[in-house]
Amino acid sequence: MNFLKTFVFMLLLLVPAAGCAGMSLQEKGIPKIEGLIAVRGQTVHTMARQTDGSWAEPITNGVVLVRDGKVVAVGPASSVEIPANAHVIEAAVVTPGLIDAHSVVGLSGWLNYDHDQDQLERSAPMQPELDALDAYNAREPLIEWVRSFGVTILHTGHAPGQLISGQTFIVKTRGDNVDAAVLKPKMMVACTLGSAALRKEGQSPGTRAKQMAMLRQEFIRARAYEEKIAAAQADPEKDPPARDLAKEVLLRVLSGETPLMISAHTSVDIQNALRLQKELGIQVVLEGGSECYDFIDALLEQKIQVIIHPTMMRASGAGKNSSMETAGKLVAAGVPVAMGSGYESYVPKTRVVLWEAAIACAYGCPFSDALGLITASAAQLLGISDRVGSLEVGKDGDMALYDGDPFEYTTHCIGTVIDGDVVSDLVR
Repeated sequence: MNFLKTFVFMLLLLVPAAGCAGMSLQEKGIPKIEGLIAVRGQTVHTMARQTDGSWAEPITNGVVLVRDGKVVAVGPASSVEIPANAHVIEAAVVTPGLIDAHSVVGLSGWLNYDHDQDQLERSAPMQPELDALDAYNAREPLIEWVRSFGVTILHTGHAPGQLISGQTFIVKTRGDNVDAAVLKPKMMVACTLGSAALRKEGQSPGTRAKQMAMLRQEFIRARAYEEKIAAAQADPEKDPPARDLAKEVLLRVLSGETPLMISAHTSVDIQNALRLQKELGIQVVLEGGSECYDFIDALLEQKIQVIIHPTMMRASGAGKNSSMETAGKLVAAGVPVAMGSGYESYVPKTRVVLWEAAIACAYGCPFSDALGLITASAAQLLGISDRVGSLEVGKDGDMALYDGDPFEYTTHCIGTVIDGDVVSDLVR
């Protein structure tokens, strides 16, 4: 018991320290850098694609110039002139800002108390109308903590755990309110198949068959709702149905406007996800996918993108057959894939995608492809590659700065830049 008390006490000492490491400079009382910044890196990974689809080679002794939040020049120091009024920042390695392709950070907090746990509403199994934007806390210290490792973008929202738990959206890891942080207010609808979304004591769904039946029925009701609206518009004597937020969201899924992100790990659940996509003709993004290495051909045929589970996810329960080699296998096969921190039931309910991509690299995923999982490939999957994911002229000035190889355990993130503003910095 004494050991347990000591451990808890030490943990409480360490957690605030981690949060402070991610505090913005302005929160520390250090003035914001205005105007023009030049980031010089011994190695700059632009993560741009060449015309043949391959990754652009890293730039040795490179410079990234950012004015008014946008990249205006990137290249070797010999070809990029740094204006005299620019604020110059030095780093060993520069990458685009990291993207966590699936998270619950901002809805789930670091304390694990009721007041900072908004990621999962347990009152009903199907609640597509829940909008993550309404629950996001831009001042959550967990956001500052992941930002301190170079994470500048979160695709976050309602967690796996209910048949349909709600919606997701995309934010930058800055700002003191959600409106200042949001990049894409509507992204996906979160669905869960398998044991994580089964309910007990006679509540539905209690089996996988019931899960699928409930999903099909709910989409049928959404279609009927749409038909009633159309009928009322065509005939003024008919009254339109009362507005139904849940059905409106599902209609966006059926129209292809909003992807259905299905969290599924076992072969049975992945097969059900594939079958549902065929039946409804909707856009499905597979999340988790512990056993998706057995369905690569189907994923390619049905054009399903994958947000793969964190490489070091605990191999237990539905994820007992997960593999650290899966990310590399998907990349090699040409399946569009990104990596997210996912969701775990224990504190702090998230992981650092930088470390997860590093382990994927150690298990067969080439360096550039592994870095792409949390930069350019993630931006492409999320539909935000016109703004972020690579260091190219015209894109947002989002960067992560390191004092060594970002995938090395001993390397530190010495700075995080968002829209040309240095929001985390260990050396300034």
